Amino acid sequence: MTEIETGTRPTTQLQGHLARVSDMLDRHRLVEELANREGPVDHEAVEVHRRTLAELQAQIDKLHPADVAHILDALPPEDRLSVWNLVKADRDGEILLEVSDAVRESLLADMDAPEILAAAEQLDADELADLAEDLPDDVVHELMQRLDAPEREQLRSAMSYDEDQVGAIMDFEMITIREDVTLEVVLRYLRFLKEIPEQTDKLFVVNSDNVLTGVLPLKWLLVNDPARMVSDVMAVDANTFHPDEDVAETAQAFERYDLISAPVVDVDGRLIGRLTIEAMVDVIREESDAETLSRGGLREDEDIFASVWKSLRNRWAWLAINLVTAFIASRVIGLFEGSITKLVALAALMPIVAGIGGNSGNQTITMIVRALALGQVSPASATRLLRKEVIVALMNGLVWGGVIGMVAWLLYGSAALGLVMTAAMTLNLLLAALMGVLIPMSLIRFGRDPAIGSSVLITALTDSGGFFIFLGLATLFLI
Repeated sequence: MTEIETGTRPTTQLQGHLARVSDMLDRHRLVEELANREGPVDHEAVEVHRRTLAELQAQIDKLHPADVAHILDALPPEDRLSVWNLVKADRDGEILLEVSDAVRESLLADMDAPEILAAAEQLDADELADLAEDLPDDVVHELMQRLDAPEREQLRSAMSYDEDQVGAIMDFEMITIREDVTLEVVLRYLRFLKEIPEQTDKLFVVNSDNVLTGVLPLKWLLVNDPARMVSDVMAVDANTFHPDEDVAETAQAFERYDLISAPVVDVDGRLIGRLTIEAMVDVIREESDAETLSRGGLREDEDIFASVWKSLRNRWAWLAINLVTAFIASRVIGLFEGSITKLVALAALMPIVAGIGGNSGNQTITMIVRALALGQVSPASATRLLRKEVIVALMNGLVWGGVIGMVAWLLYGSAALGLVMTAAMTLNLLLAALMGVLIPMSLIRFGRDPAIGSSVLITALTDSGGFFIFLGLATLFLI
């Protein structure tokens, strides 16, 4: 396929592919039922069944591996396996790399060892490292035996790093040159290769000890006099990364400096691999998905079509916490049953105070978690950040609390109720600002992900706090 043909499909086009495959699967099931009915063999139904399968396989064969992975992720388990069994063996490895972790687990469970080996043999060492942790130990051992010595060493190197380290995602396909040759020699060398690795925007310049001395961007190679030496043209201050660095921070560096590829060097400066924008985009997407799910207390490894039991295990912990906090909120309301009985308007107004507080708290937490992820804020700056958020909350509370206080006054004819509403709104927004900063900062201090369950916690605190503040003030000044 050409690069254009393998490019990322628009979402609408992907949905169209999914709809066509789903329609073919429905027809396949219907024809299969007709073909399997008791009685004389319906040869026409058998032929239609064969043609339907061939049509479905032809549709799958036309799609890029990433598109097939998208379809597999979006299908229920029984349909997913039907499509997976129609994928050609030489494409299995590429597709396994693209699907989600939960779906990959289900597909591998349906394959025997020879099938897994055949799929894995189509992949490079760095790709095998991504897949190895999901493979059976005996399959990994067999793969090691089948690789040549350099590939075996590359695979061991990549597998020695944690999944959140640069070494785990670095690529070993790269072009190195010497600085004591002319650009003409480099051009002849590239023509001799006939093909260069994807995302190659620069060549890496190394000495006889494989120590990186600079990089030569391809655009500089093309626009300079071929008689010039590499040492005269190359950039010596290239962005380099170490294999033990955090991938999230590295992805931010790629975004900040508009990098397409970058060298990975060891502590002695020797070139051991490279990073590409393709890997960084995957890191950014995975970080975003994980953060979104973590805020709701969910793990990122749940299959959307997982069994009820698996989904329950994934979700029960934070739901239990939410249940406890909701019970606490209900008991806070119970403390003021007498006040609510005497002034029914309190029951109508108290959800407003709690709801606005929760919304404000979630805004603060979202901003803080994002800033922490981008490295824009640290625990040391928490005091200044807290001061700023408290001022914002105070101003919002006075303005919008004043508005809802006026509305309460007009609705219920009580200026005192309006003042209580304004004060409660302001105090709950201040509480939301305080918790919105302290919750993620506290999680960071204890070495936890600041996004995990933050939305659940802030909502619980602002609900209980909002009810207590509003009903307490109303009891104190109105009842």
